[in-house]
Amino acid sequence: MRIEVVDNQIEAALKALKKEMVKEGLFKEMKLRAFYEKPSVKRKRKQAEARKKRRRAARRAQSRED
Repeated sequence: MRIEVVDNQIEAALKALKKEMVKEGLFKEMKLRAFYEKPSVKRKRKQAEARKKRRRAARRAQSRED
């Protein structure tokens, strides 16, 4: 990942960096790795994320039909 600072505008560069990190999911990854997660908890979390993703996709497909 590379962010270029133009005309010494550090705030704009930091904003772009944060946006890029959120887009790539790095903040979420750091949160998950901060503490140990038991395999059973990890499995349940992934299943919940998958359900949420399917619901979101179904909702999008429904809105496109209307």
